[in-house]
Amino acid sequence: MALRVTAAVEILTAAAFMVSPSLPIAVLFGAPLESLLDTFIARFVGVPLICLGLACWRAAGDHSGAASVLLTAMLLYHVLAAVLLAYAGLALRLTGIGLWPAVLAHLALAAGCVTALRPSGRPLGCGR
Repeated sequence: MALRVTAAVEILTAAAFMVSPSLPIAVLFGAPLESLLDTFIARFVGVPLICLGLACWRAAGDHSGAASVLLTAMLLYHVLAAVLLAYAGLALRLTGIGLWPAVLAHLALAAGCVTALRPSGRPLGCGR
């Protein structure tokens, strides 16, 4: 379940960055995109997010070591994303209405990965 939820979140986020990059940037950071480079980089962010989402979707339900490796990678991604977004808010003062909910969402997704990686794997309904 952790991989399916992560897949859905990443694919939807990727779509937002690729289709209308100014929207997720404004929601997260409360700042506009000011140049073609800003817009390009924001759209480019969508590419790896789509890849992560598709990889998670494909690995969901797989009980092999590969799924555990992907869960571990996604755990690291969610923790680092939460830290980087929190840094943007606390140190850089870039705070849009969705910044702190995004930080909390990444922490919740990280917790789901931890739960899925536990040996029992299913106490909270998350499985590998």
